[in-house]
Amino acid sequence: MDFHLALNLALPEAILAISSLLILVFGAFRGDKGMISVSALCGVALIAAAFAAAFGHQGSAFAGAFVVDGVALFAKVVIYIAAVFIIVLGQGYFDRVGGARFEFPILITLAALGMSMMVSAGDLISLYVGLEMQSLALYVLAAFRRDDAKSSEAGLKYFVLGALSSGLLLYGASLVYGFAGSMNFHDIAQSATTNANVGLIFGLVFVIAAFAFKVSAAPFHMWTPDVYEGAPTPVVAFAAGAPKFAAMVLLARVLQTGFGHETWQWQQVLLVVSVLSFVVGALGGLMQKDIKRLLAYSSIANMGYALLAIAAGNVGVAPLLMFFVLYMVDTLGLFTVQMALSRKGEPVTKIDQLAGLAKVNMPMTIVITILALSVLGMPPFGGFWAKYFVFGAAITAHLWWFAAAGLVASVVAAFYYLRILKLMWFDAPVGEMDKTPLEARWIAYAAAAFSFPVVIAFLIYAWPVAQSAAQGFGQ
Repeated sequence: MDFHLALNLALPEAILAISSLLILVFGAFRGDKGMISVSALCGVALIAAAFAAAFGHQGSAFAGAFVVDGVALFAKVVIYIAAVFIIVLGQGYFDRVGGARFEFPILITLAALGMSMMVSAGDLISLYVGLEMQSLALYVLAAFRRDDAKSSEAGLKYFVLGALSSGLLLYGASLVYGFAGSMNFHDIAQSATTNANVGLIFGLVFVIAAFAFKVSAAPFHMWTPDVYEGAPTPVVAFAAGAPKFAAMVLLARVLQTGFGHETWQWQQVLLVVSVLSFVVGALGGLMQKDIKRLLAYSSIANMGYALLAIAAGNVGVAPLLMFFVLYMVDTLGLFTVQMALSRKGEPVTKIDQLAGLAKVNMPMTIVITILALSVLGMPPFGGFWAKYFVFGAAITAHLWWFAAAGLVASVVAAFYYLRILKLMWFDAPVGEMDKTPLEARWIAYAAAAFSFPVVIAFLIYAWPVAQSAAQGFGQ
C-alpha cells in the first residue's frame, strides 16, 4: 500500500495531531484568556475528524499496524462527538469554579487522538502508543485543579495505578512477542494456531489484567471511586465513557484477531472478571453517600456487561458498540446534572442533598428520573436496550448463567437508583437550588431525550449500522 493511501486511512488522526500542535501554539500566545477560542478550535478539529471518519476508507496501513474497519470508524465518530460535548461542559464548569486554562480542550483533543489510535491498533506497538497517549492526557486532566487537594490526589492515584497497569501490559506484550515472534495480531494468531503454548496464554492473561485496570473492572477497580470523587466533573464524565469504549474495542480486537483460535482460554478469564464486576458494582454502590462515588460503582458494574459482550465472541461486537453508545449518553447526562446542581455556590455532591428536588427544580428532577431509570435498565429507556443487546449476545453464545448473573446484579443495583428517586420525589427539600447553568441544562435535556423518546428512532437506524460495522471484525 502506498504512503498516500495510508495517510488517507489515518486522516482523522492527522487532523487531530496537526490541529493540536497548532492550537497549542495559538493558546501559548493567547494565554488562559483565550480558552474560549481554543475550545472552539478544538471542537472544529474534532468535528472535522468525525466527518473524515464517517466517510473514510477502510483497510490497513503501516505494515498492518494501523487497521481501519467498520468498528474502528464507528468508535471514532462516537469518541469525537463525546469529546466535543466535554469541551463545551468544561468551558462552563471552569468559568464557574475558576481555574480555567487553555490546556483543557487541547488535552481532551489529545486524549481523543490516543483513543482513535487505540481502536485502529493492529499490533502491540500501536496498541501501547495509543493507550499511553490517552492515559497521559487523562492523568493530567484528573489533577487539572491544582488548588484542590482532592483533584491532586485523584491525579496521583490515577497515575500510580495506571503505571502499574502499563507495566502489566508491557510484561504481557513482551511474553506474547517472545513466544509468537511477532507484534502483529494476525501473525500472533497464526503462531497461536500452529504453536500454542502456555507462555503465550500466560502473556495474554497479563494483557487482559492490564485492560481490566484501564476500564476499572473488578478486581482491578480500586482506583475508580477515589478518582471519580476527586477529579473535575467534566473530566470524570469523559473518562467514564470514551476511554473505556476505546479500551473495550481494542481488547475485543486483540482477543478476536490475535487469539481467535484460543477463545476458550480467554473467555474463562473474561467471564470471571465480568461476574466480579457485577458483584462489586452492585453491592458497592449500596453503601455510597457521594453521588460521584455511586456513579463509579455503577460504572464498574457496567464494565461487567461490556466484558460479557466481548466474551460472547463475534456475536457480541455489534451489541458492544450499541451498549457503549447508550451507556455513554446516560453517563454524560448524569454527570452533567451533578455538575449543574448547586446550592449557595457549592456543588451538590451528596445523595441526601437531592432530597425534595422535585419541589424546587422540577425539570432537573425529570431529567434525573429518566436517566436513573435508563441506567438501571427499565424499559423502554436506552439502558434497557443496551442490556438487552448484551444479554441477547450472551444467550446466543450459550452463556445463560452469566446473563442471569448480570440480570440479578441489575436488580440489586436498581435499589440505589430507586433510593435517589424516592428522595427527590417524596422527601422534604433541604433548601433552594441555584439557577442551572445554560450549557449544562441543555446537554442534560439532550441526554434525557436520547434515553427516552429519541432512543427508538436511534435504534432503528443505528442497530443496522452497528451490525454492518461488526461484519468481518477480527478476521
